[in-house]
Formats: sequence, structure tokens, C-alpha cells
Amino acid sequence: MNKVVIVTGGTSGIGLAAVKALRERGCTVYALSRHGDIPCDVADEQSARAAVEQVLEKEGRIDILVNCAGFGISGAAELTPLDMAKRQLDVNLFGTANMVNAVIPAMRRQGGGRIVNTGSVAGFVPIPFQTWYSASKAAVQSYTMAMANELRPFGITLTAVLPGDTKTGFTAARNKIDDPEGLYSGRIERSVQRMEQDEQNGVPAEVVGALIARVALKKRVKPLYIPGISYNLVNVLMRILPSGAANRLIGLLYAK
Repeated sequence: MNKVVIVTGGTSGIGLAAVKALRERGCTVYALSRHGDIPCDVADEQSARAAVEQVLEKEGRIDILVNCAGFGISGAAELTPLDMAKRQLDVNLFGTANMVNAVIPAMRRQGGGRIVNTGSVAGFVPIPFQTWYSASKAAVQSYTMAMANELRPFGITLTAVLPGDTKTGFTAARNKIDDPEGLYSGRIERSVQRMEQDEQNGVPAEVVGALIARVALKKRVKPLYIPGISYNLVNVLMRILPSGAANRLIGLLYAK
């Protein structure tokens, strides 16, 4: 039986790549976005529930949910309007939670399901001048691991894929907060320039999308998947280095 899959953020970047990879593997996939197969604003709880209901009406079940919807903010946290920071969390974190909450009842009724959330290396490497994005992705990682234990008795398995630098339209779409008074002496611009260069030299979205598809269809999953040997090594370093040394290293890379 073909798996019925919902992918949020499924019309661009990693989400679109995941949609294509899952369809290639024989899945019936619904791409959700503001302009997707089913229009949906994941930050709106009612919109999320309505989108899920549309899929259930058509298919009668939802086997897999893949959460890829998200956006980024760069700039000094001090200068970022809190309404924009809240929007960052509303989409990246609470948008994920809205979709998860919307599919849980159906997955519980059918005896199980798979949920794949998209985190980021920035969730365990807190990047200066990308503070709110890093915070949102750290929250997604913690949320995923906690919910995996809450939902395990229902046969619903959760996991998160944490990509590093990936070449997508995410770079150009990033919301940039200016520093008109030069309070940070050009450090913001240098940091963002380095981030954007790394992203545009990163792996193609198709590589991450294919990993998401494999994880979504695996029989058993780990709580977290980090694409690439180098990022796995970074994760190990962040765990074994003293926090002060680790944070100073991050500062040398992204806050000079």
C-alpha cells in the first residue's frame, strides 16, 4: 500500500526535494504551503487542522508527516523586533507543533505513523547574529525528542533531520535586520556574508530531501539524523568540549 504523506513547506527548497524523493518511492504526497497542493499557513492552528482534514477526506489516512516549513532571521538579537522573533518561533516551532497535533488523532486511530521534523545544525551550534533561528531549531530538536517518548505507546514515531549548509532559496529569503548606527562595527555583515557563502557552497537540497525520504520510510528510526560526517563531528565536539571553549570557537567563526 502506498504511504500517504504530508510535507509542509513542500513547494521549495528541502521540502520540495523531499516531496520529489517520496513520490519517486511510490508515496502519495501532499505538498502544503501557502501555494501548495493544499494551501496552509502552519503558524495558524485552524489552517493546519483544515489541511489535515482535507487529506483525510481524500485518502482516509495519513501515514507520514514531514515538517519542512520554516524561514530565517539574521541580525543582532538586540535589534530584532520581538514581533518578528515571535513570528520566527510561530512558524519554525509552533508551526511544527500545530501540524503534529493535527495528525496525532488520525495516526492514533490507525495504530501508528511517522513524523519527521526538520531541525538544523544551528540547533546545537548556536550561531551569533542568527540567534532567533538557532533558538527555534534548538526547540524543534528538544520538542521532537520529548514527543517521541510521549507518543511511542501509540505506535507514532518521531525523528528530526538536522541539515547543515544546504544550497536553497532559503538564503535569499532570509529576513535581515539592519544595524543603521553601526553598533556592531560590521560584525553582522561579515557573519551573514560567511553564512550565506557557506550555504551557497553547501550540499544540494536533493541530498537532504533524499535523506528525509529514507528516514520517513525506515522501519525504525533514531531520534536525530545529521547529514554529513563533518557535521556529526561538530556535534561530538559540541558535546565534549567545555561550554566556554565551544562557544569561543563559534564566536571566532561567526562573530568576529
